[in-house]
Amino acid sequence: MADQNKKNQQEPDIHQLLKVRREKLAELQNAGKDPFQITKYNQTHHSLEVKKLYEEHEAEILAGRAPLNTEGMDEAQAREALNADYNERRAIMDAQPIHVSIAGRMMFKRVMGKASFCNIRDLQGTIQVYVAKDAIGEESYADFKKSDIGDIYGVEGFAFRTKTGEISIHAEKMTLLSKSLQILPEKYHGITDTDMRYRQRYVDLIMNEDVKKTFIKRSLILKEIRNFLSGRDFMEVETPTLVSNAGGAAARPFETHYNALNEDVKLRISLELYLKRLIVGGLERVFEIGRVYRNEGVDTRHNPEFTLMELYQAYTDYEGMMELTESMFRYLAEKVCGSTKISYNGIEIDFGKPFERLTMNDAIKKYAGIDFDAVETDEEAKQLAKEHHIEFENRHTKGDIINLFFEEYCEKELIQPTFIMDHPLSISPLTKKKPSDPNKVERFELFINTWEMCNAYSELNDPIDQRERFAQQDANAAAGDDEAQHTDEDFLNALEIGMPPTGGIGYGIDRLVMLLTDSPAIRDVLLFPTMKSLDADKKASKTSEAAPAAAEKVAEKVDFSNVKIEPLFEEMIDFDTFAKADYRAVKILECEAVPKSKKLLKFTLDDGTDRKRTILSGIHEYYEPEDLIGKTAIAIVNLPPRKMMGIDSEGMLISAVHEEDGHEGLNLLMVNDRIPADRKSTRLNSSHDDISYAVFCLK
Repeated sequence: MADQNKKNQQEPDIHQLLKVRREKLAELQNAGKDPFQITKYNQTHHSLEVKKLYEEHEAEILAGRAPLNTEGMDEAQAREALNADYNERRAIMDAQPIHVSIAGRMMFKRVMGKASFCNIRDLQGTIQVYVAKDAIGEESYADFKKSDIGDIYGVEGFAFRTKTGEISIHAEKMTLLSKSLQILPEKYHGITDTDMRYRQRYVDLIMNEDVKKTFIKRSLILKEIRNFLSGRDFMEVETPTLVSNAGGAAARPFETHYNALNEDVKLRISLELYLKRLIVGGLERVFEIGRVYRNEGVDTRHNPEFTLMELYQAYTDYEGMMELTESMFRYLAEKVCGSTKISYNGIEIDFGKPFERLTMNDAIKKYAGIDFDAVETDEEAKQLAKEHHIEFENRHTKGDIINLFFEEYCEKELIQPTFIMDHPLSISPLTKKKPSDPNKVERFELFINTWEMCNAYSELNDPIDQRERFAQQDANAAAGDDEAQHTDEDFLNALEIGMPPTGGIGYGIDRLVMLLTDSPAIRDVLLFPTMKSLDADKKASKTSEAAPAAAEKVAEKVDFSNVKIEPLFEEMIDFDTFAKADYRAVKILECEAVPKSKKLLKFTLDDGTDRKRTILSGIHEYYEPEDLIGKTAIAIVNLPPRKMMGIDSEGMLISAVHEEDGHEGLNLLMVNDRIPADRKSTRLNSSHDDISYAVFCLK
């Protein structure tokens, strides 16, 4: 209550401050000094350029002048000598001044009678400005005194060094270029609300210098990628974003409608198939850096809209792509970070050493102790998966199981740059078979810091083989795989015309930027990441309010015989155990999709203890991670840990799966957010109907 009263007291003050800013603007406009009428400003230097220029000028002008020696002087004598030395140096420098004109946002102001100081921040950094009434005039100084933090100024003057040694600008003219009508966050704490930082990136860039540096470095990374590829005679091209058949990757596309053509189209999920058409057309080395769109979840390493680079080179294979990739990563580390050794999250990663190379089967043998080269059938592979508690679907083949084992046991071990090669044929529909083993393909993925950084092939150029693989993808789609590719007749026609032997590769630019800037999440390297609309909940609320009250009564007529335990836990939970379990209210601190899993969400929970609890739940089909952060759920906390996708799940979130009209639905049990973490739930009795009703209805 006290916090609410404090907030209510602060709000009128904020409104008053905003009102005052608008009144100041109106006063300027009435006096014919409207800053918004100014169309340009002659900016000759940036802050760092001024400092560097002054240091060079100072070294030249004061060359040979010995530093003052105050040894043997008392404090008063030393102070007087230092003051005299400063005045002499200042007089020498001011006789040959460096005149500059800078522009930027005022981030600090200290008014002291007839003279003041302010800090101006521009693209390169911050510089102090000395503003004196005698130098800029009484009227201009009076206007400056009324200025606010956040205002944008143009400053003309000359550079000098203060007695404390700070290179500054002595203002001779101050021009207000834009009046800030909003209040910036508090100086020392900046923006700490992560959601606000992502939604209002413009404020984040103003307040957080490190954020600005990250995006400047991102631009440099893209520039150096282009420089590297230009040095190898690659041509940059552009291909369509709206496509009729979204192929080239295993992902669910966004769909929209093209009104002019009266045709449904999709947003591209890959750049691959059009770039290969250009190889067919004789453009031997092509690349594209562009946005692609995948209708998937949001977590620390995935955003539905992201930047992908793909390149294709005729007359080479995946070995050639490995050489190019290793050389490019080493080049980028040196150009962008200044060394082939970088640090990510405190771990040193060395690009200077030759990258390790392992086949996928050898990696599994190394880290899981299983030799899949000795496994002959799909049934044997599935039996191994069951024995090692690896989730799989009935449609999965030996190749799919190999990939699941790799994800479970190997990815987490791959910190230093490692090429994983020779994937199973069944998970690589666009790749050439290995001549020595037709069940494998000439493909590699580069892993760094446990992340897949790129994916490369010896590209399939046999149109007959490609048609057969497309047919298998069509069959997978018919069996329920919504990420399967579909037959692309025009692409097959291009292959029939003839494509030379070709190596191809795709790089996730955002993940590469994360690595080279030591950024923990993909949203930290996207200027404007995908965010849920602020009014989304209000819209949903209006929709639900529009329904008649009678609808609530209908919801009570639930056939509890159709309620069942979440399938992932059927083997470890029965209703007797369920009724005797220790239920706790838990706050959802973080929620993210588990990489390589379509179902699992990883929850980081506050259960009221001194440690965070991790629970995995297979509800991604029904909820997006960002929708659950901050919610309060109910969890069973006294279950033994269960390893899922290599992660220990320490309990179970209560949810209920039910079937209605042949469709499966799920409700996660969520309660009022005011209920504190660790609050024990009332113990349920063991009646099947009572438990079902509690789980299903208390959403």
